[in-house]
Amino acid sequence: MQNIYNSVKSGGLKVAEFLTPVLKESKFQETGVITPEEFVAAGDHLVHHCPSWQWAAGSSDCVRDYLPADKQFLITRNVPCYKRCKQMEYRGELEKVLDSEDPEGGWVDTHHFQESDPTALANTVKDMVLEEAVGESQSDSDAEEAIDMEDFVESGMLEEDTAAVETVQEEQGGSGGEILSTRTYDLNITYDKFYQTPRLWLFGYSESRSALSVDQMYEDFSADHANKTITMEAHPHLPGPPQASVHPCKHASTMKKLLDQIAEGGGELGVHQYLIIFLKFVQAIIPTIEYDFTQNFSL
Repeated sequence: MQNIYNSVKSGGLKVAEFLTPVLKESKFQETGVITPEEFVAAGDHLVHHCPSWQWAAGSSDCVRDYLPADKQFLITRNVPCYKRCKQMEYRGELEKVLDSEDPEGGWVDTHHFQESDPTALANTVKDMVLEEAVGESQSDSDAEEAIDMEDFVESGMLEEDTAAVETVQEEQGGSGGEILSTRTYDLNITYDKFYQTPRLWLFGYSESRSALSVDQMYEDFSADHANKTITMEAHPHLPGPPQASVHPCKHASTMKKLLDQIAEGGGELGVHQYLIIFLKFVQAIIPTIEYDFTQNFSL
């Protein structure tokens, strides 16, 4: 049902975007939205400070005339994703404060109330025991005299050594222990004419560079946002399968709140810094995808 709703909503927004006039006058400080020219300025600032990001032209059939032909959207490739979001989920009910009288709060056992299977460790940890064959154990006093290296070489035993390294192939579909392969993502930032804000797009790949399925990509997104704030839609500049997109309906209001907080502290945020800040607040939605931004920012 949620997928049907998302599809209908996406179709309606495409029509609305087509009918929406291009924003000409800056309203960044008043409402948190930006013009296409301000989007390009913010993109140039991002590319300058974060060289992993680059401008892209996209498909010639999808050019937006309100943006420069060679600056249709921003892209960064091969962004690592080392673990799934469920590995980062916080579960407060499993915690116990071990020293409640400590004025600094005491030590916290984060998995105190977690049920554990006594055989789980034995099943997941592989044995690493060096065993000796029965009857072969000898004391130091009974040990044979060490072979002289020159005699060993002259005997020809060195050339007769046929030992080889055995190649072990990983079973496909096996449990694979607790090790997870590193995924990578291509990230794009486009300009959304209807919402008049940037919009983030993501497409994931496995360690072997095969495309991830929709369900696999949702494993790397916050459970509170998957299939809600972040949905699968057609990319406005690239042909191919749908990509994950962070819906921009809250971007302007979030940016406006940040602007107000900065102003209350006596500071000012320039529109050229928009994408640096934008990438910071969308990190909460994709916490395990480690894209790089090199500028620090604090309120």
